[in-house]
Amino acid sequence: MTIPVREKFSSRAAPEVLAALRQITAHQGRQFQAVLDEALRDYIDRQQKERPRRHVMAAFASSLDDFDRLYRELAK
Repeated sequence: MTIPVREKFSSRAAPEVLAALRQITAHQGRQFQAVLDEALRDYIDRQQKERPRRHVMAAFASSLDDFDRLYRELAK
């Protein structure tokens, strides 16, 4: 198992944003860094409009796997 490389940075955020993020981490039992990383990745995905977001494509692929026969029947 490889440990991902992390780069330290500093920034500022509105207190209510940080409070909401901390509440999410506590509720989900996750580390602050993991939730922040996920939020940043989601933001980047939304900004890169030339390709669909990863989780959307994963859900689409799963749907095709599960309902391929149904989709083919509906397309007739």
